[in-house]
Amino acid sequence: MKENKIEISIIVPIYNSEKYLKKCIDSLINQTMKNIEIILINDGSTDNSEKIIKEYKDERIKYFKNKNQGIGKTRNFGIKKSSGKYLMFIDSDDYISNNCCEMFYNNIINNKTDMVVSNFYKDRQGIIEKIKLEDFLPSSIKENKDLLLIINPGPCNKLFRKSIIIDNNIYFEEEHKYEDMPFVMKYIKYARKISKLDMYLSYYCIHSNSETTIRDKRVFDVLKQLKIVRKEFEQEKYLKENLNIFTVDLITNYTIQQRYQKDSKIRNEFINQSFDFMRSNIPNYKNKKYYKGKNIIRRTIERNKVLTKLYCKITGIKYRR
Repeated sequence: MKENKIEISIIVPIYNSEKYLKKCIDSLINQTMKNIEIILINDGSTDNSEKIIKEYKDERIKYFKNKNQGIGKTRNFGIKKSSGKYLMFIDSDDYISNNCCEMFYNNIINNKTDMVVSNFYKDRQGIIEKIKLEDFLPSSIKENKDLLLIINPGPCNKLFRKSIIIDNNIYFEEEHKYEDMPFVMKYIKYARKISKLDMYLSYYCIHSNSETTIRDKRVFDVLKQLKIVRKEFEQEKYLKENLNIFTVDLITNYTIQQRYQKDSKIRNEFINQSFDFMRSNIPNYKNKKYYKGKNIIRRTIERNKVLTKLYCKITGIKYRR
């Protein structure tokens, strides 16, 4: 490995992240692997994010300042500005272990794969939870169709081969929220081999202002992105069953999350559209095979639109006060 050759480009979109940004950047500049580049893209921040960025003098940092364009366009901009053979995507309020790049790189080289995925931590304001993905041998989705269900559809605990992205025109959706889901799912489709690293290397942070906790009308974008994913895989007949399981699991997760939604009109309309989506695309969506591992109470609620609305209304009162 040549010291002067950039192997990994780490792309970090930044928007008003002054509270978390230093911890993120510190975790990147302190990587045990040194031949990396750190692409920091200020997406029109109005806080002190730029001031924090300019305090760093590390020559591996490439800093860009744009007008606010959204995370999809910003990540795509980062891809175009990157020079590494491999890409990582880190959100500006997340951070990674100091050996993350080295472990990812060694794994992708040793296994000759196009993508490495690892376990990760959820950091809920200092409360750390381990998220372990199911283990699997290096394989493609054609060899192991369960990869569609095992690999989480977010980019931040993964290493990607840039040539796969460029050659197959895989970019983040730019007009809607949840832009990472189609990106990751499309990449899984085209990757010739994917490996799993059984280590916890990245910290996915959840706080009051994170995209995960914001509940507004953008939740409808979940269905738009899911439609893109289903269209991408519609010719892959061998994946139909797993694609339906993925769809039902994702939708029911977001319908139940509507207990956090303050606007009852948005909450009820999203639940209506979600059940319409399942009914239209998966007529037998109530079949118990789509709810494996869920107890009878949860399964009963998630399969029924009226019960889902009632559950979200009753349980959500304390969250919306």
